Amino acid sequence: MRTSSRKKMIETFGLESVPKEQQNTPWYRFAIIQIAIAANAGNFLIPALAVIEGGLSFWGAVLSTSIGAVLGFLFVSYLSLPGARLGIPAQYSIRTMLGVQGARYLSSPIRSLTSLYWFSVQTIGGTYVIQQLIVRVTGNELPFLLFSIPLSIVMVVLAIIGFDAVKKATSYFLPLLLIGEGTMLYLYFTTNDAQGSWLTLPDDASEMSWTSFFFFSSLAFVQYVSGVSASADMTRYAKTPAHGFWGLLSGNSIGFFITAFIGASSAYLFNDINPYVSSSNVTDSPLFISIITLTAIISMVSINISNAYTGGYSLLNTFSRLSRVQSAVLFGALGVLLSGFPDLVNEAESYISLLGGFIIPISAVISSDYLFVKKRMLDEKALAQLTKTSSINPWAIIHIISGGILYFVLPEGASPGFLTFLVVAISYPLVMKNRTWG
Repeated sequence: MRTSSRKKMIETFGLESVPKEQQNTPWYRFAIIQIAIAANAGNFLIPALAVIEGGLSFWGAVLSTSIGAVLGFLFVSYLSLPGARLGIPAQYSIRTMLGVQGARYLSSPIRSLTSLYWFSVQTIGGTYVIQQLIVRVTGNELPFLLFSIPLSIVMVVLAIIGFDAVKKATSYFLPLLLIGEGTMLYLYFTTNDAQGSWLTLPDDASEMSWTSFFFFSSLAFVQYVSGVSASADMTRYAKTPAHGFWGLLSGNSIGFFITAFIGASSAYLFNDINPYVSSSNVTDSPLFISIITLTAIISMVSINISNAYTGGYSLLNTFSRLSRVQSAVLFGALGVLLSGFPDLVNEAESYISLLGGFIIPISAVISSDYLFVKKRMLDEKALAQLTKTSSINPWAIIHIISGGILYFVLPEGASPGFLTFLVVAISYPLVMKNRTWG
């Protein structure tokens, strides 16, 4: 009986469809998940940099990055529909767009590496924050591995358990996160010298640097549109496609607005890109510092459960002979290993930036194929690709390669990620008109 209950507790569905009776998650559950994973050190970065490096006002930074992010979330929500309609994970559904070989050997490995990198970066970044905050409280600096390894193991275990663990954990975390975020904003409002003027909209729109406004909006778009290759992993449990779509869109949008508000506040008031550090530095209260420390830990755990969960499915699509649990364990083992070596991850940053040359054109091809070529519906011919042993969409691969070249040729100031996405997303449907493959 114990073995049976453990099997029920751990999610075992791999690439096959989730049974209809288990597709029962309402929209607000997805919204809770997305709000809970939004406010983390990695997501604060672009709104904060919009102020510090872009020279935008507080509201300019919030609005700029929110517009770009919500546009990206719109694509992410549309690409969640195959999961909600068919009960299958994202990378498996991408076989209908890139072909079996294109999905298994190009899209899935890149998604796995990206998830693995961000899992490690979030763990390492969160551990550094925790170390600094504990030094403030106790005066002692504890070893890095004392935090990074146990935390990464906890996050991996929750991801191995599966979607139910993700759903329950984020539901418990959200109230604590909101208390922590409210505490940080309270400290900002009560300790700054700006006396509320920083919240005032500029009187003259000509004062806005529209070049910076567009640039940071495009950066936010590029950061979040890559989620099109993973969103269906969650919504395969949705009650209906509409529940999955609106749950993701509302949760992501609300979560990012809160994130942008806090990140831009930290940058505008204290010239600091990390709100956990800036808010703790303005108080000597052990209670407030403890709340901020707990918030940093919970936010890191929330986002990394998602990273590990979706990363395991990407790995499973490549190594289809593995079970879901085996792929999650393999992904988790690699994530725990990298989380113990911060120097290794820091050196990998340039390598991950190279992956952007594939991530952006892949995201553009996937989005435009599903929205404009397939018109948001996978027909019988498309679904036949799921069970083929080998097939490839040559037109998709050509666009991904040419998009990657364009990405690296464009100067950094021209927002290569956004322009590459735009060019590929427009040209691909035009080329695919009256063409077939597979």
